[in-house]
Amino acid sequence: MGTGWFAADAANVKPARRSRLSVSAVGLLGVLSAKQMGAERIIVMSRHESRQKLAREFGATDIVTERGDEGVERIKELTNGIGADSVLECVGTQESMVQAIQSARRGGHVGYVGVPHGVDFDGEKLFHVHVHLHGGPAPVRRYLPDLIKLVWNKKINPGKVFDLTLPLDQVAEGYRAMDERRAIKTLLRPTR
Repeated sequence: MGTGWFAADAANVKPARRSRLSVSAVGLLGVLSAKQMGAERIIVMSRHESRQKLAREFGATDIVTERGDEGVERIKELTNGIGADSVLECVGTQESMVQAIQSARRGGHVGYVGVPHGVDFDGEKLFHVHVHLHGGPAPVRRYLPDLIKLVWNKKINPGKVFDLTLPLDQVAEGYRAMDERRAIKTLLRPTR
């Protein structure tokens, strides 16, 4: 939850803004965070029905299934050719980062929390897009007191991302289920 909140904060999500994000478990919690921060329109990129359903429950207004240039074009269509004000990048691949930057409007913000793997930028191209980039490891302790209050006061329920519960000795199966998209997030319980 803290990482999703940081992604939304780094993307400068504000009331009445348009946000776009990909939907991993962190991305789903970014949806929840953007909604709490007052985003009016939340566009989610997902091809998985269970994630789409939870994204809508958390506050998503639109679902985009296209990827790459087609996904960027769909975001532009949904935003009258402008692009999103705030984009949360929660994956960390070259494709997802490029897509995030291209989906943002000029002067928009990209909050990235996906651990970069294989991400490389052309400095000159980046220079000309006029997009703010902010991200890195989430400073969760900074947000924890407020997030605990939101959960405690039943304003948010981030635990809904756990859609598979397994005993601790089945950790490998939990990772397999997430990798194969049979689960969003696995909750492991102590083995008795």
